[in-house]
Amino acid sequence: MKHELLVPAGNVECLKQAIANGADAVYIGCKDYSARKFADNFTNEELIEAIKLCHLYGVKIYVTMNTLVKDNEVPLYLGQVEFLYKNGVDALLIQDFGMICLVREKYPELEIHASVQANTSSKETAELFYNLGVKRAVFSRELSLAEINNINVPIEKEVFIHGALCVSYSGCCLMSSMLGGRSGNRGECAGCCRMSYTLKHGMRVLKENKYLLSTKELNTASKFKELLDSNITSFKIEGRMKSPEYVGFVTKYYRSLIDNYCTNINLEEETNKLKTLYNRGFTVGRLFNCSDQDLMNIDYPNHIGLEIGKVIGVDDKKIKIKLDKPLNQQDGIRFLNSGKGFIVNYLYDLNQNLINTATDICYVDNKVELKENDIVCKTLDYNLMKELQRLPARKIPVTFKVRAYIGEAFSVQISDGTNTIKVSGNIVEQATTAPIDDNRIREQIEKLGDTPFISTSTVIESSKEEFIFINIKEINDIRRTLVEKLIDIRMNLKKKVVIKNIQLQPIVKNIKPGIVVSVNNREQLEVCNKLGAKRIYVSDERLYNEYKMFENVFYKVPRNRLFIEPNLKMKNLVAEYFDFSKKDFLVGDYGLNVSNIYTAYYLYKMNLCPVTLSVELTEDEIINFINSYIKLFNTYPEIEIFGYGKVENMLIKGNILDIKENDKDYTLINNKNEVFPVFFDGVNTHIINCKNLELKNIAILKKYADIRLEFDKEDEKFIGKLFNKFK
Repeated sequence: MKHELLVPAGNVECLKQAIANGADAVYIGCKDYSARKFADNFTNEELIEAIKLCHLYGVKIYVTMNTLVKDNEVPLYLGQVEFLYKNGVDALLIQDFGMICLVREKYPELEIHASVQANTSSKETAELFYNLGVKRAVFSRELSLAEINNINVPIEKEVFIHGALCVSYSGCCLMSSMLGGRSGNRGECAGCCRMSYTLKHGMRVLKENKYLLSTKELNTASKFKELLDSNITSFKIEGRMKSPEYVGFVTKYYRSLIDNYCTNINLEEETNKLKTLYNRGFTVGRLFNCSDQDLMNIDYPNHIGLEIGKVIGVDDKKIKIKLDKPLNQQDGIRFLNSGKGFIVNYLYDLNQNLINTATDICYVDNKVELKENDIVCKTLDYNLMKELQRLPARKIPVTFKVRAYIGEAFSVQISDGTNTIKVSGNIVEQATTAPIDDNRIREQIEKLGDTPFISTSTVIESSKEEFIFINIKEINDIRRTLVEKLIDIRMNLKKKVVIKNIQLQPIVKNIKPGIVVSVNNREQLEVCNKLGAKRIYVSDERLYNEYKMFENVFYKVPRNRLFIEPNLKMKNLVAEYFDFSKKDFLVGDYGLNVSNIYTAYYLYKMNLCPVTLSVELTEDEIINFINSYIKLFNTYPEIEIFGYGKVENMLIKGNILDIKENDKDYTLINNKNEVFPVFFDGVNTHIINCKNLELKNIAILKKYADIRLEFDKEDEKFIGKLFNKFK
């Protein structure tokens, strides 16, 4: 199986590095709708040039349109999709379920990939996307290689093999959104997982001021044979926020592993170079079943660099270093324990003489007021960066076929294996004074210089028994014309564009708004039942089984299991995508990220009703959602709105905090003294928001939607007051 190497490009320089160093495909973002909003990204003019450049070199180009889309953005979103489609993009990566369905209907020939934000972490989700016509799914980084290999769905499989990891399942993280209004699902993540936290059990401090949610960098080079033996279609590198030099190096690194794995590749040497480019510590990740502890680096959340020695003496002016690895002038260093660092402008030997390179004991100026001995790490390798800034030449193999018979027009044909172009010149004459032979013709034809091409074969058919004459200028002109024509054909490759006018048929719902609740215990359940709760959601399986005879009691299905269907009961609240038409009595939870009316519409068509709107929508946006649905379908949507309670901010595979199972007395506290309840359910760690989310516009919204109340430790008296407030 040929595996695709898929490389990130946050800007034009990164794109050039990716192409030059051997990417099979690249993924880039627009200025809008990209899950890396703070990368440079590409203007529409740059996108056109990027598509042409990629296609010139036979590189596929995928554009990330992978944010959640709000109703007022849909026309612009579709306009951007159509622009990219008409300009020859190879595929779009999409998260938003409504947009996946709408784009598949409107542009049936446009290739769609389900983004990692779409949370393909089960066989059933992969199956649903395949049946919707999605060509490829980016599988969740929490799945192991064995699990992905064993998902027997004929969808193309894409996995991350290198780069930064999210600690939470992608698409399931609301931390940045709930704390500061910057949604990770909208490309605005503030990186809350890279901040320090204190872990407490009750009043007892277990871990203080550590980076308890900060993961290491994924690096699968040591396990690459297993990847090559897998049924993965595409190996994906993370890094649209990284430098061009980083992109170039990592592309070349994995290109070598794909093409030459069985030959001698010095992984240790290459890994040391990589550590100077970017390094939070490396892990093989959940892809290769790493432990919870091996996934995390709770001491250092940012670039560590490569350890190269130790400080063995320090005063106000100089720092004395004992090196294990070379240090050069203009390198960047960081002292690991203090966190201080600088560029080495001046490097001294034992006699305080200036030197360019040191390999043993040396001195540097104490520009950062270092006070004590420390570990020295190289965070920037000046010589490596200079080397990486020189783009290697990527050449496209072509063949030539030449006809040079006396009395016929001189002709040359060029082929890249897909496109063939022929150009003819003047009639070939018999030479009188300056004959030309096959070797000279070949020499002139193959003078491809700084063009993108290299000749692998030139076949010449000519009047070998007779001396022939062809003007050298004519040969050169024909070669240049052929090259220009082939470049033009490759750069302007366009696919057939099919655009359908679609009519969405209204789905009439019988709307009788009420109060729905999520409860934690028997007492809450019985109180809510007496108070007339329309639906009661129970996450405790034993409690559900005890009360399942009640029509209004639903099971809150655990999230992110490899197989969804075995976990379903008779009545369910679900937060993952699968074929809902196979089951009755399903309600969609806010984990489905319903942000626009199209997502709701396509879920209704699949028998999922009602659906809970995304908790990231403001109350004005919820009202706009309702009005937009009425305007398009002339009927009300059947929806739930989160009215009160604490939202789940993160869902994390494993027990990364090393806490007791189902013990609800653990908390995480950030540097703003905000307190987040946290618990481990035996499979996943759940981090709950620090404060309640509560509706303000109750009077209007309760007329059109079910209001959801999420209870934690609330008692009967409080629940009664809340019911009265929301009735």
